[in-house]
Amino acid sequence: MKIMTILGSPKKNGNTAGALAMFEKLAGEKHEIDRVNISDVNVLGCQGCYSCQQDPDRPSCVLSDDANGIFERLLKADAVVYAAPLYMWGFPTGIRALMERHLSLVTGYMTSDYKSLLKGKRAAMLMTSAGPVENNAELAQGIFDRFCAYGSYDQVGKYMVPLCTTPDEIEGKADDVVKKMASELAG
Repeated sequence: MKIMTILGSPKKNGNTAGALAMFEKLAGEKHEIDRVNISDVNVLGCQGCYSCQQDPDRPSCVLSDDANGIFERLLKADAVVYAAPLYMWGFPTGIRALMERHLSLVTGYMTSDYKSLLKGKRAAMLMTSAGPVENNAELAQGIFDRFCAYGSYDQVGKYMVPLCTTPDEIEGKADDVVKKMASELAG
């Protein structure tokens, strides 16, 4: 199985990066991992022009940035992990922009011509937060549910690592979460 991981944190060595690295180490024992660090790429937010809706067979956003290249890699993967810290009850700007651009992978949404290039791919969310899950992460989880439904992903789960404020805490707090995610996503 080929698994794409997307580190959606602006910090390459923060809590989310640590938790994702733990997952990649476990899953990488049996599967190929392809990581994208959102902080290393240039992805603009969707402009709402809908030009991408003209070609249902390929990612076809007209913006000149790294999104279409990321999508080409994503389409070769069997599963994808969207990893991000919780920012203001949602996703940070970089990964949020990439998620918006998934519009180019779905055409005819809510019509009889609906087609998703993501249909059937396995997807998981890995999120870290300084605070608790309750009364804090529900909006991000709801966004991810709708995001997966929109793309016809086979959503495997939403894996939360709460109460992390420094990267040196992540190993003890994320162990069980990433083990569960590796087992459920990658088998």
